[in-house]
Amino acid sequence: MATGRTHRPATRSRGIPEATVARLPLYLRALTALSERSVPTVSSEELAAAAGVNSAKLRKDFSYLGSYGTRGVGYDVEYLVYQISRELGLTQDWPVVIVGIGNLGAALANYGGFSARGFRVAALIDADPAMAGKPVAGMSVQHTDDLEKIIEENGVSIGVIATPAGAAQQVSERLIAAGVTSILNFAPTVLSVPEGVDVRKVDLSIELQILAFHEQRKAGEEAAAAAAGGSSVGGAAPAAAVVPPAGRSAAETRKGGPEGDVPAVMPA
Repeated sequence: MATGRTHRPATRSRGIPEATVARLPLYLRALTALSERSVPTVSSEELAAAAGVNSAKLRKDFSYLGSYGTRGVGYDVEYLVYQISRELGLTQDWPVVIVGIGNLGAALANYGGFSARGFRVAALIDADPAMAGKPVAGMSVQHTDDLEKIIEENGVSIGVIATPAGAAQQVSERLIAAGVTSILNFAPTVLSVPEGVDVRKVDLSIELQILAFHEQRKAGEEAAAAAAGGSSVGGAAPAAAVVPPAGRSAAETRKGGPEGDVPAVMPA
């Protein structure tokens, strides 16, 4: 089997837009579920609904792959699974190192989805000498002193950073100097990397803050609707009082209402 270090997918050279590339895993997940149920073909409408996109966008995305389906029949599920897997580079072996084996790093090490999708965890690395040699997910944790040697011996081109924020930049620089060209960053910080290095950032605290914003907005809309409903019965009614969350003043709460300024989010 080819290794990821010497064989890289050709999506950019073929001119597939980044937005389309970002949706390919969604299509693959939906198609894999269909394949597991032995569904032979699927229409663009059915697949788009399963992937959470509109059918016109799906057909446009698949046109970049050279796949147009058959009128009245749809798309061949198994062929699309192969086609998208090949385009994403998932028909190759991608050795991955995880740096930072705290609670999050250990959880990532135990995640079965890596191997199921063509990613082989080649090593677990941590800066704490007390962690060296400890078993996690059936592997022995190795010390960061050996990071460069581990990357070279395993032909690693993808690194996962799950360290505290303060250590992430230095870790990324060492990974890149050793030959890593793609990084999945779970540390709550923005990495500065040279051109040619791809970084995908996963920040759970930011996603929660965005959800909190939408929850606050929905609560404001419900309060406004309740006030409007009260004023339509028995004449005008006073505006509904908005109870500020703990630790916030009423003025601050009013600023974050549906028509006000977006409240500042808490730092990660």
